[in-house]
Formats: sequence, structure tokens, C-alpha cells
Amino acid sequence: MSTAELEHLLDRLDVLRGRRRTVEELGGGLTNRNYRVTTDDGGDYVVRVSSNESSLLAIDRAVERHNTRAAWAAGVGAPVIEALPAENVLVVGFLPGRTLAPDDVRNPALMPRIAAAVRTLHAGPAFEGHFDMRQIRRRYLGIVLERGFRLPGGFADLTARIEHLEDVMRPGDEPLVPCNNDLLAANFIDDGRKVWIIDYEYSGMNEASFELGNMASEAVLSQPEVEALVTYYWGRTDPVRLARARAWSLLARYGWSLWASIQDSISPIDFDFWSWGLERYDSARAELLGPEYDDILTGLVGAPAPSAPTVQ
Repeated sequence: MSTAELEHLLDRLDVLRGRRRTVEELGGGLTNRNYRVTTDDGGDYVVRVSSNESSLLAIDRAVERHNTRAAWAAGVGAPVIEALPAENVLVVGFLPGRTLAPDDVRNPALMPRIAAAVRTLHAGPAFEGHFDMRQIRRRYLGIVLERGFRLPGGFADLTARIEHLEDVMRPGDEPLVPCNNDLLAANFIDDGRKVWIIDYEYSGMNEASFELGNMASEAVLSQPEVEALVTYYWGRTDPVRLARARAWSLLARYGWSLWASIQDSISPIDFDFWSWGLERYDSARAELLGPEYDDILTGLVGAPAPSAPTVQ
């Protein structure tokens, strides 16, 4: 988007029209462009301009707006100021603070505060929509195959093991709560007093264990660190919930690698989606073919693991 196009778009927003302003592009968006806009009279906003390919990625912008408002009501999200739905534009209040990095999620001094913020979100008003990585994986895979997008080598060979794990992770085994579903470290903002959670593109009702497992995946937590995160969240040691978080971490990495395959083919954003996805795929593949897979299955069922499909 050119500077002139952006200024024209900003002029269409009631909150910015006629106000002198300064615009700064923020980094990090993989499905959108984010701009911090400050006005001379003290306004401070983030304007999110999303791509038109969002529907392929299972993103519903109306649901995103609703759930962003719900996260604000819960006390952990930014306020929604305005939107231009036809242009995929969302304006939220700017949250001052430090954007976290993966090392922060691993930090024993910060992990309890992060877990508390996630618990607050999950205890807040219900979200619209549902997020189930089992269904989304199938949707993403259908798009990739139908459109002939490239896949990592040996991807299909692991399908039987993935489906076996999905079958063990039966829907209904854990209650659904309002989840962000995309909690990479950069979606946490620490203002020194509390931790905020931003970016609700993939939000919807889901299991808390998916949220924790996906967080662990994005921050590349070790198994002891995953156990610490799960313990901080639930307030106690729980081997079954630990196994469930580890299972979702594995399923998330496999599913997001399909997301990356789609983005690699359609996204106008200058980012190496293929390498991003391959990193997650390689990590998932190593666990699917290693002792971690049977260990997770055993933890889920509380008994010797059911027989897993072999990989040729």
C-alpha cells in the first residue's frame, strides 16, 4: 500500500478524519499490515489492514472484531475503536509496553504472569466461532492439494499417525473456553504491571490445553518448560493435561505447516513462509517418529499407548 493510499484510507476513519497525525508501520504481521497512528490531541491507535486472502486461512473478520471486544471486556485486550469491514480495517487502542519474545515466555519470573493473563482471557465473555485444529488441518490440506501448493517431503507419510492422535484427542474431553489460538510471544504486551494479549484473528472457543500447547510450540519450550507452563496455568501438576498440551503442540505444528504452504503461495507480504513452515514441520516430524509420540499417547489414555500406525 502506497503512502497516498494509506492516507486516503485513514481519512475515511471517523476517529482520524481531520486530525493531524503521525503514522508508524509496526512489524510482525503475517496476514496484515499494522500502523501505529498518533494524533496531536493525544489519540494513540493501531490500524490493522488485512489481506483479502484471509478466508483461505479460516479467518473471519467479523468474528475477530467481536472477540477483540470480548477480550477487552475480559480485561486483557485492547479496546476496539472503529472498523471498516468492507476494507478489512480494524482500529484498536494502542497498548504501551514491551512486546515479549520467546525467551520471555521461558523466563520463570514471567511465565506465571503470562499464564495468569491467559487464565483471565479464558474466564472472560464467550467468543464467537470455534477453532479446532483437527478440522482446520483438513481444510488447509484440501486447499493445498486442490491448488497444487507445495508440501514438505514425506508430509503425507505422517497422515496416519496424525489422524490416530486426533482420534485419541476426542472432542468434548475438555471444556471449551474463549481462546486466542495464536499465542506467539509477540502477541503478549507487558506494561510492567500486567500482561496484555493482542491479535484475535484466529480466536474462537477452544480447549485451554490447545492454547497452552500452541504457546509452547511457538516459544519452542522444552518439556520441563511445558510442564511448568501447564502447572502455572492449572495451579497444580496434572499429567493428563500435560499430555494433552503436548499433543496439541504437536498437532499445531503439523497444521501450521499447511498454513505456511498456503501463505507461501498466496501472500503478498515479503516473508519466508516456506522456511517458517518447514521449521515447524521438521519439529513435528521428529516427534511423530520418535519416542515422544508414544509417550504422549500413553499420557493421554493413562495406560500403555494404543497401537500407532507405522511409517514406511
